[in-house]
Amino acid sequence: MRRRGRTGRLVAAGVACGAALAALTVPSAEAGTRGPDGGGVHWAVKDTGTPQVRFRGLAAVDRHTAWLAGTGGTVLRTTDGGSRWRNVSPPGAGGLEFRDVEAFDARHAVVLAIGEGEASRVYRTDDGGATWTESFRNTDPNAFYDCLAFLDRRNGLALGDPVDGKFRILSTGDGGRSWRVLPAEGMPPALDGEAGFAASGQCLVTSGARDVWLATGGGAHARVLHSADRGLTWTAADTPVPAGDPARGVFALAFRDRAHGLAVGGDYRPDQPSPHAAAVTGDGGRTWTPAATPPPAYRSGAAWLPHSRTAALAVGPTGTDLTTDGGRTWRTIDTGSYDTVSCTPDLSCWAAGEQGRAARLER
Repeated sequence: MRRRGRTGRLVAAGVACGAALAALTVPSAEAGTRGPDGGGVHWAVKDTGTPQVRFRGLAAVDRHTAWLAGTGGTVLRTTDGGSRWRNVSPPGAGGLEFRDVEAFDARHAVVLAIGEGEASRVYRTDDGGATWTESFRNTDPNAFYDCLAFLDRRNGLALGDPVDGKFRILSTGDGGRSWRVLPAEGMPPALDGEAGFAASGQCLVTSGARDVWLATGGGAHARVLHSADRGLTWTAADTPVPAGDPARGVFALAFRDRAHGLAVGGDYRPDQPSPHAAAVTGDGGRTWTPAATPPPAYRSGAAWLPHSRTAALAVGPTGTDLTTDGGRTWRTIDTGSYDTVSCTPDLSCWAAGEQGRAARLER
């Protein structure tokens, strides 16, 4: 997986989506959330026309605009709620594996390609994907980058697997137009075998102007590292999510503010169980508590529902789960395969995954 592996007046459409999200918090027998046949909230699949692509990168801007990044150097964009998707892939990128995309609006976005050495690259567009600029190409054969996150339109970071015993962090202060490797002195040592998972673009997340968290697996413990100074210094905390194997650990994080966060993951191998594969924090990641009722299987993506203090979604190849109590208990609401999920301030949620799948939560 690792190496093969985002107040004003709401328009009527936003209100309708808000009603759909609100219905998720109703007990499933009333809400009918398991699919369109149930008459309730469901993932409405949007045909991307790319069944050969797996999309692990997703940047939802609002209920109309979303960006996807996936295999074969593919980048898609919609501005009409998923009715039509435009292929805006960077020229010559067909051999790259895009695993993350961060978008500021319908015109400005940054995408990350993963892989050993020069396969790890960053591209930026300022015109909706009509043209792209390669703003970073990794030249260290030992480096491998996993995911991106932005604190605002200018300041962002990229997470790389450990080099010389410490996770490597890239930083930008100009919206992804240029990047520099941050000093390693403030990073604690990595555990043997520890790395990040390029599974959903959510192994590195932010909240506010300075706080950043990164998720790990593969080592003896699945950890979450936190920086309160935009990646200069970090502290590490163990989580109860199982690890001890290259296929196990925390795959995705979601923070609704600088204190309250979720961690999901497990074992990505389909023939292996993933018990205790979710945890919650209320102190900014210093301590983590296992979910009393976790998702029933491996989950690779997570997102808080818009403007909610208690409701969030987790997605994976075997389904989507909902929590309405801040991550303490989860229940399955859909059995479709998705790798990543994103919700927006205008009460919209999107998901993406294998076989060109993209969907928006609808009712």
